[in-house]
Amino acid sequence: MHLQWWSVLPFATMLACIAVLPLVPAAAHLWERRSTQLAISLVLGLPVAVWMWVVGGWQVVFHTAVEYGQFICLLLALFVVSGGIFLSGDIEASPRNNTVFLAVGAVLASFVGTTGAAMLLIRPLLNTNRERRYRVHTVVFTILIVANCGGLLTPLGDPPLFLGFLRGVPFTWTFHLFPEWLFVNAMLLVAYFALDTWFYSQEPASAVLEDRTEIQPLGLRGASNFLWFTVIIAAVAFAPSVDVHAIEEGQAGPTDWIPLRELIMLGAAWASYRTGDKKARFEDNQFQWGPIAEVATLFIGIFLTMIPALHYLDEVAPRLPLNEITFFIFTGGLSSVLDNAPTYVTFFEMAGQLDNPGGAVVAGVPEAYLVPISLGAVFCGAITYIGNGPNFMVKSVADAAGVQMPTFGGYVGKTFTYLVPVLVSMVCLFIAQPLWAKALGAVLTVVLLANSGRLIARSRRSALADPAPAGD
Repeated sequence: MHLQWWSVLPFATMLACIAVLPLVPAAAHLWERRSTQLAISLVLGLPVAVWMWVVGGWQVVFHTAVEYGQFICLLLALFVVSGGIFLSGDIEASPRNNTVFLAVGAVLASFVGTTGAAMLLIRPLLNTNRERRYRVHTVVFTILIVANCGGLLTPLGDPPLFLGFLRGVPFTWTFHLFPEWLFVNAMLLVAYFALDTWFYSQEPASAVLEDRTEIQPLGLRGASNFLWFTVIIAAVAFAPSVDVHAIEEGQAGPTDWIPLRELIMLGAAWASYRTGDKKARFEDNQFQWGPIAEVATLFIGIFLTMIPALHYLDEVAPRLPLNEITFFIFTGGLSSVLDNAPTYVTFFEMAGQLDNPGGAVVAGVPEAYLVPISLGAVFCGAITYIGNGPNFMVKSVADAAGVQMPTFGGYVGKTFTYLVPVLVSMVCLFIAQPLWAKALGAVLTVVLLANSGRLIARSRRSALADPAPAGD
């Protein structure tokens, strides 16, 4: 099957709809309707699915349908279970406390998954900051740190790493990426602390007073849901799902058709919803189905229109100039707009066919290539809302809580301001070999830290005067 460049146009159109329609006054109201989003997804996606079925066989569409089902089942299960957990009480939403929240999320993400950690922490973080006027930056950094960059240390952290584990990468190999994980997350936490310190200095005096006076000890409601979290994580790690390869090859037995993993996850979600603390879910968290419905609706179109885009990537990838740096650039750049899991697999398989530039070999892939592939797939999934599953979920939960989140383009602008410079510095310091590149990385790191220090100092000066209105 040979595809031309124009085969990616439906996918590009789907992205353009997500990015542009909310900005057009005449279309914004229509776009907010779930029926409009579903109609656009199906109008763009179904013809592509039929076309790919004809030119590539039913297998390519079946494979995508199974992946979509697995994707939505995981998000739905984690969304339902996390919706029954409520961190009661009200601590001061200070920059220090908010930064600690995100730091805990960065650690949790590697062990309960980026989706699980994001869904677990976003509501408590929003509740803690409900008296604050400026909250958008906090949600953005939750996506950057908790929903993406924190999930690098284990195969449970992010789907691409789990696929690597299934292909023979040792479970503990990702611990070797701890220096990169620490550097990126620490730099983001420093940037967030400086930014939140600035916005805190700009808060209206009434909001700060209300936040400081309404202090209640922390408590936990719906703790039984942590059992269902454990069930879901165990299912992801150990339970089998539909054996797509056996089905496509005509060798599937009855058990190969059973999505046991998804059935376990949905069973845990059902048990959580039926038996959990109703007050914690519906009164405290104000649980609604809207966020998961929006994600499920939009990603139908994304998954279907992405079929030819991924196959086109398979065709052009062997012609790309590949080395340690470009593996990160191509894997990361494509992971920011395509599903980062199949993008990881594409470059993982390709790297295994290249000569070893030196060093160890892991699961048949030179470690020198596996490192940037893993870093690019995990870190760069944060660059857009659709780069990683929980990104849009966090946005939807924040929107439902009354936080006016940036548009698609506005969010990308923020990631290029706060995340991309950190990733450039990380590549120079940890992946690039020339001494000049490492020196450039060191200089860029100093500049980023100095800018954070400047913002903190500016915040302290501003706090001595009457705070002026600021945008988020």
